[in-house]
Amino acid sequence: MSRVHLCGSLLPVALLGMLLTRQPLSGQVLHIAELTVPEIENLNREEVVVLLPGGILEQHGPYLPSFSDGYMNQRLTSAVAEAIADAGGTALVFPLIPLGVGGANEIGGKYSFPGTYAVRAETMRAVFMDLATELGEQGFRRILVIHIHGAPTHNRILDEAGDYFSGTYGGRMVNLWGLMPVFGSLPEGAELDDEARAENGLDLHAGLIETSILLHLRPELVDDGYRDAQPQTVADWDRLIPLAEAQDWPGYTGSPRLARPEIGESAWGSFETTAVGIALGILEDADFDQYPRWADVAATNPVSAEIMRSSLEHDERLKARQRQWLENR
Repeated sequence: MSRVHLCGSLLPVALLGMLLTRQPLSGQVLHIAELTVPEIENLNREEVVVLLPGGILEQHGPYLPSFSDGYMNQRLTSAVAEAIADAGGTALVFPLIPLGVGGANEIGGKYSFPGTYAVRAETMRAVFMDLATELGEQGFRRILVIHIHGAPTHNRILDEAGDYFSGTYGGRMVNLWGLMPVFGSLPEGAELDDEARAENGLDLHAGLIETSILLHLRPELVDDGYRDAQPQTVADWDRLIPLAEAQDWPGYTGSPRLARPEIGESAWGSFETTAVGIALGILEDADFDQYPRWADVAATNPVSAEIMRSSLEHDERLKARQRQWLENR
């Protein structure tokens, strides 16, 4: 999971308070998997907010579960759904989609890595564009995708699916995590002293922050070995690929041994408040186009752009192999 702090433009606290105290409050959280056809037909589909949560299965080193991103998405989806209901709206929650593009192992060109079960970019785009089509054709007009995962290509695909929906059906489908004020709002261990901060370095994946968050959200799934984890320290992006290319790279960056549940609680609380506030603002017709997108920012970083390029080349090789097998069967 990657973070870049570039945007400070957040939804005003006053607006969030207004939305959460509006009267009358008659909202609800519904789960589409539990509804019948008549119940879905009776929804006010132009006003109901569809929540599409995701969660890539991705290696998170020796200490965190492969579904780490999914557990964060589940928690954030619940928070957004409850906020919508508290504001008097209806949230329609889809089952979590356990698909994603670009596991962190691809940083070092390791396209097969235990714990990562990704799909090709083209596959992911088709899934979310197909869902956008189904929802649009049925009259839904407000969709939030909640899919915390840092891979730039992954986020570009979700952005494209949202743009397709908005352009085709005149509604709004937004990749919430892909907006820089959300993406960049996860604190990076403000409690650390200078020595610990230097040891943690560039904490992009399964390091101090993500380990701390999982210690807060799902402590029973964190392996106690994190306490003795050897730091995988890089000071800047230029050293990231060589680190991940090493034969014995354990699958994380930063220093998980510095993780603490209280750091995770503080970081997650701040992040969730920001993400929920921006989500509600988008639903109140805030101009979300004002927010830069992580996928666009990442494309300007030469290291990130190289990882994206190599990953897409790998996708093309897989596609050719699969097509060849189908032609020869």
